[in-house]
Amino acid sequence: MEATLRVCEFKPIKGETKLCATSQESIVEFVQTMFGVDSKYFRALLASYLTKSTTSTLLRNYTILEVPKEIPAPKTISCHTLPYPYLIYYCHFLGDENKVFEALLEGQNGDRVDAFCVCHLDTSGLNPDNVLFRFLTIHHCAPICHFFPVGDLIWVPTPTTLD
Repeated sequence: MEATLRVCEFKPIKGETKLCATSQESIVEFVQTMFGVDSKYFRALLASYLTKSTTSTLLRNYTILEVPKEIPAPKTISCHTLPYPYLIYYCHFLGDENKVFEALLEGQNGDRVDAFCVCHLDTSGLNPDNVLFRFLTIHHCAPICHFFPVGDLIWVPTPTTLD
């Protein structure tokens, strides 16, 4: 619980607007605020298991089975679940320098997942000593892409012909 509270109290990185949401209503209000008053139409992208094995491991390797499909999204908001006695989402808007992809993944245990990936093209706001740069063995400011686990959300505006 302490770790979740620390995450929610951290100062946002440069260019980030964040919220620790405890209700669907607060998430929707945040999405509407970040996308602007003209963005009445948006949707949440959520990874889902297409097949799930009976083998349970905390971490496993996945293979991308098809060329990922880009989802046009001028803006994105990511919402990650945090461990707590009740549901808390850490939602954050990181500006316009992101791309979203959908991909079919297969786990080493046979799981198949319809997954979503966000690529952060501008990472200059991150601390150069951020563990991500060391873990991925890349230089500061290099783009970083990551898949979202089942349960996390990516909010994107949807085009509409009802304008």
